[in-house]
Formats: sequence, structure tokens, C-alpha cells
Amino acid sequence: MIKNGKYFLPSPPEGSDFKELFRRFAAAGAGRPMGADGFPAGPWTPELLAEAISQIDSNRIGVDLRTVQLWFQENDKGISAANIRWLARVFGCDDPIATGEWQVALSAAQSRLTAKRRESKRTGIDDALPGPNPAPFSTSAAATEPRAELARDTDAAEATRRLSLARRSEALFSHGSPLNLPASVFAGISALGFLSFMLGIHNVKYARADGIVKQVGFLWAANWTFVFMVFLPLFLAFVSELVTSWKYEERPKLVGSGNLGESFHTWEAVIDASSYSFWAVFLICVLFAGLFQWIGVCLIPLIKGGGNYAIDWGKLAIIRPEAISVPTEIAFTGVAYVYMCLCFYLFFAGLILLYSVIDDLRKIREASKFRSDIQRDPDLDEAGFRVMRWVFRCTILGVLIATVMKLQSSYLASDGTNIVTWLVGDLSSAVYERAHAGNRFSYRLPTHFSSLLIAISACVVFLHGAIRLGVGRQSQVPLWKMSAVVTLLVASYLLLDTFSGFSILLGVGVLLATYGLVDPGFGQGSASKLGNDQSVS
Repeated sequence: MIKNGKYFLPSPPEGSDFKELFRRFAAAGAGRPMGADGFPAGPWTPELLAEAISQIDSNRIGVDLRTVQLWFQENDKGISAANIRWLARVFGCDDPIATGEWQVALSAAQSRLTAKRRESKRTGIDDALPGPNPAPFSTSAAATEPRAELARDTDAAEATRRLSLARRSEALFSHGSPLNLPASVFAGISALGFLSFMLGIHNVKYARADGIVKQVGFLWAANWTFVFMVFLPLFLAFVSELVTSWKYEERPKLVGSGNLGESFHTWEAVIDASSYSFWAVFLICVLFAGLFQWIGVCLIPLIKGGGNYAIDWGKLAIIRPEAISVPTEIAFTGVAYVYMCLCFYLFFAGLILLYSVIDDLRKIREASKFRSDIQRDPDLDEAGFRVMRWVFRCTILGVLIATVMKLQSSYLASDGTNIVTWLVGDLSSAVYERAHAGNRFSYRLPTHFSSLLIAISACVVFLHGAIRLGVGRQSQVPLWKMSAVVTLLVASYLLLDTFSGFSILLGVGVLLATYGLVDPGFGQGSASKLGNDQSVS
């Protein structure tokens, strides 16, 4: 039978305990979506069943994979009342009447398992102890111990799941629409833009000590507008697409085709292994990139002055108190820096997920090669090339984010009146072969350091993927082209504002990067079988 597009089996009559009932219907694939050919998609695995239960809308905390694995194993572990409800939803194919019948059947099966377990414990005690009437409390304790142990294991696993920053961060990228995170980031910077407009600091100029009038309005700050309106949303969308595709489509197919099955590590285990990385990045972004940087760059200069930082929209109250007051500036910069540090946490969390996908695919390839006589699986090569396409896109956006940050910081120290005229002046100085010497101020530029960290981190992930995956010969040419574009972008970043005409190198790099975002294979992918991945890349 088919209910709601899923393979439905009616609940069985009474007689089986939970282990017998669950084993039979999980092997039949009850509640799994129907395949394109009209046949069931196959049996349940612990990973698939845990994911299906966690995706139920009303199930806020989901279910831990370890708990589901206990249901599949030959042991005395049963199922809790809360999980009976969710398993009944799965077996009942989200049909209210069928779910109710399955809930009754599962509850009765669990009761029979408990009674059978209690009887076996009593029999064991009767055999071990002399005399016809062993102490009553012994039987009760023996029957209660497995339930208490199961409850402790389940509660501990669910508590760990609730407190897992890694799991929650991964869920932001893999659950729901891939547009959720990009839309949230774009909405945040839009709100800050409207707020700056209402405060009157969206388009503000000030006269520097050398007489140059500079544009320092919030909407003119490229490291805020371009980064959080364009590059970071695209980066998050690409990471979401890759993680979602890998988790729900590519990974189950590769693990199943490689006959790895339940013996292979799960995606949840991969994420849990990176838990310390997520926490380390979170603390660095919140404490150093957010709180400490705001205190040193904005709060202290606004209150006490000094610091030798370039004047921008965040320190405008120092020289233009009539435009914005110091308390208002402190509040606005505080909100902006909280938003910024959270966004950059998402950026580095995305890089961790990219690294995890690369490492997971490498382990699958090694395990598959070890278990089979085939030296190289074409499906794994294709998957590696698809992953590298997304990693290349994300690397480009990471280097572009770093470049825009350094560009804005260099502009504030230059003699340009705004960032556009500054770049045009550098371009004309190279075209007409004239020196573009101007007055420059020696400021402390912390953005130079933070942008370097971003560029290095993005490139390390790309280099890791290129080395670890080592995709097939058909993808070697596109991979070299990808590496060349990344190298050119990094060179334009490092040489930014170091010589007259740097904008030409920057423009060439941006043009190639833009083409790479559209066609990361540079024409090679569509010409070969590796390019037949339109749904994924």
C-alpha cells in the first residue's frame, strides 16, 4: 500500500515483542518513500531512520543516532514512550489513523519485550540463587536496571545533541532552504543600512588634516556593503548547497554502493568530531573579532580618543559630533559588531563543513578501495570533482571577502576622496604612465590582519581538497585552472595598493573569479561525463 507517497504496511496483530516487530518492518522499509519505479526504496538503516525521525516538524530535539542503533542491535534495549510516538509516525506514513494504530502496536510490543526481559532476569536469578523463594527486591532491581540504563543513555545522548554547537551549526546549513542563511545575512545588513540612514551616517564626508575630503559613510564602506550583501550570502548559499547535497544524496549513494553499510562512520559522527573546531572558531569570532575589537577600535577611541585608527563611520562622532553623538555611535557600532562577529562565525563554520565533506569523501574512497578489488571507482571520482567545484566557488568568495576588506582599509589611509575615484585614479596612473603619488597617513589597520586570516583559511581548505581528493585525470585540467585563478586572486590581494596600477591586476582577477563562479569547470565539466551533474553543481 502507498500512503502519502510512502510504502505503508498495516500494524501486525499482537504476538511479537518490540525487537521482532521492529526488525521485520525496518527490513521491509515500512514508511520509506517509494522509488521512481514504484517499488519501496529499500530497508531502513540507523542513519536513515534517525534522520527521518529528526525531520518530523513537531519533533524539536530529534533522536540520537546511538539510540536508533540500539533498536537494530540484538540486546535488551527497548524504546521509550516518546520515541514510540515518532516511530509510529514513520511507520504510519504520517497518516493520523495509521499512526494511532502503530502507536498501540508498538506500545504493546514494548510491553511484551519488558515482560520477556523481566522473566529472563527472574529465571536467571532463580537458577543462581538457592531456595524456592529468592528475595523479591532482587527481581525488581534486575528488571528495573535495563530500563534505567536505557533512560540514562537516551537522556545523555539527547542532552549532548541539544548542547552540540557543531550539530546546531551544521543544521543551519543543511536543514530547510539553502536561502535561509543568505537571506538572514542580507536582512541583517539591510537593517543596519536603514538604521545608518535614519542616524544620518550613511553618506558622510570629513576633511582630513591634510585637507583631503574623504567619504566615510556606512553605505560607502565596501567591507560592509559588498561583503554582507553579495559575497557572504553567496558563500553561505554555496556551502548549504554542497552540505545538503552531500548529506542527503551523494553520501548515502556512495556508502551504499561501496557496501560500507552500518560499519562505516555516520555523517553525525563526522560533525561531532569537529566539535572543538566549531567552539574554537565561535569563541575567537565572538571574543576577539567582536567584543575585543569593538572595545579597542570603537569604544575606547569614542570615549577617550586616540588609538591612531583611520576615521570611518564607526568613529565619526570624534570629529563630527554634530552628525552623530557619542552614545548613539557606541550603540550603533555595538550592534554592527555583534552582527559582524556572528556572520564571520558562519563563514568559518562553512569552511569547517567544507573541510569535513572533503575529509569524509576521502575516507569513503579509502574504505571503498580497501573493501573492493576495483582500483578506482568512477562514481567517487565524479563526486570528488563535484565537491571541488563547490569548494572552488567558496574559495573564490573567501578571497574576494578578504580583498574587499583590505581594499577598504587601504582606501581610508590613501588620498582618495572615495573608494571609486581612488581605484579610477590608480588605473589612470598606470594607463597614462604617470606616477600616482599622494598623501598617505600611517594608521593602525587591524583589518589587514583579519582579512589575511580569512584569505589563508579559504585557501587552506581548497589546497586540502586538491591534495586529498586527487580526482581523476579528466578533472586535472579544470583543477589546474581553478588553482591558477585562486593564485591570481591571492596575488592581487597581497599586492593591493603596493604599486601604481594594482587595480588592473585586481580587475583581471575579479573577472576570472566571476567567470569561475558561473562555470567552475571552465568549460571542461560540460564536455565530459563529469559535467553531467546539473542537479548538484
